[in-house]
Amino acid sequence: MRTTARYTAVAAAGLLALSSLTACANDAAGSASSGADIKGDGKGTKVKIMVGGLDKVIYLPAMLTQRLGYFDAEGLDVELLSEPAGVQAETALVSGQVQGAVGFYDHTLDLQVKGKEVESVVQFSQAPGEVEIVSTKAEDDITSPKDFKGKKLGITGLGSSTDFLTKYLAVKNGVKVSEFTPVAVGAGPTFIAALQQGAIDGGMTTDPTVATILDKKAGKILLDMRTPEGSQEALGGPYPSSSLYMQTSWVNGHKDTVQKLANAFVKTLKWMSTHSASDIADKMPADYSQGNKMLYSVAIKNTLPMFTKDGVMPKNGPETVEKVLKAFNPNIQNAKVDLGKTYTTEFVQKATG
Repeated sequence: MRTTARYTAVAAAGLLALSSLTACANDAAGSASSGADIKGDGKGTKVKIMVGGLDKVIYLPAMLTQRLGYFDAEGLDVELLSEPAGVQAETALVSGQVQGAVGFYDHTLDLQVKGKEVESVVQFSQAPGEVEIVSTKAEDDITSPKDFKGKKLGITGLGSSTDFLTKYLAVKNGVKVSEFTPVAVGAGPTFIAALQQGAIDGGMTTDPTVATILDKKAGKILLDMRTPEGSQEALGGPYPSSSLYMQTSWVNGHKDTVQKLANAFVKTLKWMSTHSASDIADKMPADYSQGNKMLYSVAIKNTLPMFTKDGVMPKNGPETVEKVLKAFNPNIQNAKVDLGKTYTTEFVQKATG
């Protein structure tokens, strides 16, 4: 297994120039085959999955499933790769470089109107798991999304789910998309550096970045969408976010493999629901805690409410996502989305039965 944790930062007006920490995810993904129902080194069926940030707590089930040995138990040889933003995981999937992507469900709607058939096969979460943070320097100027006008707001990448949600919060609160500046700053150290250096006034990110920012007193929480209640308040309903999604044609052609993936992930979600944040942290790679195991456990604890226990799409979740995207995305505003084609419960229902 190879993993990479690459963060990129693109800041406005040359305020921030940070190079990527590593740059091997694309090379690793480029060697993948779209056919992929093959045997890998005698370990089982080979599957490559691109994750929109392996060390993000919102995507924790991917690595945790690997660490618990559930892929191996299903006869799968799963290679987890990492990109800093979900939109890059999406790109790797639709280009056929990988067979699965762990990212936000909302990409399936965005891709459908672009003529790509992609579906969520395991729904990890029922809330975004995202937090809108404002820097300590800007906290008096930004007290709600109504104050986004004229501000520089950090997102993981243009076209990412953090980009989508930031635009929705702005529009919902009377600020036009053209009236603020989204700045792609990745997550982790690059997001924190951008916040501290003033390259962004605030931004949307997840744990463990949130926990680190609060610990450093570099920012404060403006909106917390790590719980179903927070999602309801900010977005008007459950917001299915992190998921395993795959191209529909690949799913239909490799149902046995997809079922094995669903079995493994659902088993992990059940395990998570019966174990503490500390138990979960103990299973993860040591470097994910960045030297502070207690802070990492807090990050996991604060994000745990977003996860489903069975991988099933939450009721009315797809409708909430469609409403959010239609608020600002002209492609979706003017298109008829067939929500039934953006997800399937076929495999998770068999896994939980």
